[in-house]
Amino acid sequence: MPFTVKALQKTGPDKPFQVVEISRRDPRPDDVVIGIRAAGICHSDIHTVRNEWGRAHFPLTVGHEIAGVVESVGSAVRRWKVGDRVGVGCMVNSCGTCQECLAGNEQCCTGTHGQSRGMVGTYDSTDVDGTITQGGYAQKIVVNERFVCRIPDALGFEEAAPLLCAGITTYSPLAAWNARPGSQVAVVGLGGLGHMGVQIAAARGAEVTVFTRTLRKQDIARELGASHVLATSEDGFFKAHRASFDLILNTISAQIPLRSYLGLLRPRGVMVNVGLPPEPLELPMGNLINGNKVLAGSNIGGIAQTQEMLDFCAAHGFGARVETIGVDQVDAAYDRVVAGDVRFRFVIDTSTF
Repeated sequence: MPFTVKALQKTGPDKPFQVVEISRRDPRPDDVVIGIRAAGICHSDIHTVRNEWGRAHFPLTVGHEIAGVVESVGSAVRRWKVGDRVGVGCMVNSCGTCQECLAGNEQCCTGTHGQSRGMVGTYDSTDVDGTITQGGYAQKIVVNERFVCRIPDALGFEEAAPLLCAGITTYSPLAAWNARPGSQVAVVGLGGLGHMGVQIAAARGAEVTVFTRTLRKQDIARELGASHVLATSEDGFFKAHRASFDLILNTISAQIPLRSYLGLLRPRGVMVNVGLPPEPLELPMGNLINGNKVLAGSNIGGIAQTQEMLDFCAAHGFGARVETIGVDQVDAAYDRVVAGDVRFRFVIDTSTF
C-alpha cells in the first residue's frame, strides 16, 4: 500500500517551505524503502523551485543528495538488505535496455519506459507511472534497487549525502579526462562543486590550482589540496597564466569570458563545464581549433561510477564539507547559498521533522 511521510514542500516559487505529508508509492518487488538520515541542498534544487530552469511541477519536494538506511526491500531485491547504509542521487530510474544504460551511462538514457523517456530524475520528473517524482527533503523515499548506492562505513551520512550529486558531478569529468600525476588541473570556483573537484583532483595526484575572484578562500583551498590559488580579478591574470593548464574544470553557473579561459589551456587541453549558466556563452571556434583544444560538458555519471566515486572518497579519507541544519532553516539556507555564504554544502538533518 502507498504510505505517507513528512516532507518539506513548496507550492510555488515564491512560497516558503512547509512541512507536510506526501505519499510514497506502494513498494514494487524491485524497490527499496530508505529511511533518510541526511539530505543535501544542491543549487539545482534552488534553480528548480524558483522556476529558473522553466516551470516546476508544484507542489514539489526537491532534494537529490540523499543518505540513509534501508528499512525494507521488495521480494525481488537481491542487492540490498535491511540496515544497509545507502545513498540516492539525481536518478531513480531509466529504461535499462538502451545502449547508454547497458554501458553504465544511465544519466544519458535514450529509451522509453512506461510514461517516461530517458532517465527519471529524483524530483520534478515524470515517473514510469506518469506521476511527478518527489525528492529527498523527506523522512523516507522509495527507489528502484538499481539506483541505490552503498555508502562506505568510513563516510558519515552528512558528509556522504552531497557526494551523490556534487561528488559524482566533479569525479566523472576528472576521471573521463584523466586527471593524474603530472597533470596541471585548474578548478574554477570553490563552492559546493568546486570544493569536491579540488579534493578529488588532488587525490588523483594532479597539481591543482583554484581560480577564485579574490584570495579570501586561499587557506581553505590549500587545506582541501590545492597547490596554488589565483585571483581571476587581478590585472593581467589571463596573460600571465596563458597556456598553463591541461584541464580546467569550470564549476560555476555564471557568465565567463570563454575566449580568455580557453587561452589558459595548453595545446590539446580540455575545459569541461559542469555549471549551467542561465544564458548562452559565446563559443569562439578559432580558440578551439588553434591548439587542438576541447570544450566539453559533463552531467553527473552512471550508477557504477557513482559507487566508484563513493569508494574513492572513502579510501582517501574525505567527503563533503558541510553545515548541518534543521528543516526550519532551509528557506534561509537557500538565500545563503545564492549569496555564497556556505562552506560548502548545507545538509538537512531529517531527524528534525
